Amino acid sequence: MDKEMREVTLKDLFEAGAHFGHKREAWHPAMKRYILAEKSGIHIIDIEKTLELLKKAGEFVKDMASKGAEFLFVGTKQQIKEIIKEEAKRCGAHYVTERWLGGTLTNFETIKKSIANLKEMERMKEEGEYDKLPKKEKVRFDKKLAKLQRILQGIRDMERLPDVVFIADIRREGVALRECQKLEIPVVAIIDTNADPREVQYPIPANDDAIKSVQIITSYIADAIIEGRGLAEKGA
Repeated sequence: MDKEMREVTLKDLFEAGAHFGHKREAWHPAMKRYILAEKSGIHIIDIEKTLELLKKAGEFVKDMASKGAEFLFVGTKQQIKEIIKEEAKRCGAHYVTERWLGGTLTNFETIKKSIANLKEMERMKEEGEYDKLPKKEKVRFDKKLAKLQRILQGIRDMERLPDVVFIADIRREGVALRECQKLEIPVVAIIDTNADPREVQYPIPANDDAIKSVQIITSYIADAIIEGRGLAEKGA
């Protein structure tokens, strides 16, 4: 596993389209400090500030990872869910890329029961107990198992609450954000021009819809986690 963080430049962010915000009428006033200009009714994000805050978030994440922190990546938009999943898996983070279940964090004990149910159903299938079920029960069993696997796959090994949550779009993932806030879990997030950067501890102003923009930022955060864990291993 590569433990060296890849350098991100202004050119990388520009080519990824990280600077394209939303239409002027959709903006959040608190994003004013991160907006460089307006072009054809679209707000243009100041990617010098994006880079500065990305590096700041990276340092935080790296430091937390060096201390053994657990991470959770959240991003359920269709065009970015595979990026979130793959980068989370690459750095050993948990992830939610399907539907966020209300109470995933604030009612974690109940979620753990669902995860235990999932693992028990998988055991039944592996050890042949499933084969003894009547045909109709097998159909119901398979539907329930498929649903649990789809929704819980990224958190099935999450035995405790995460120490840091990375969110790709806080407006879409509002329920997840509220749960983090309630539990005082630090949030690192991509913040587009229609969101409030004050809602998270480590905002990264950037386009949260463009695949390349999300990829470059998520990959950088994953690299920071990997590097931090590498430091922990050296110190062990």
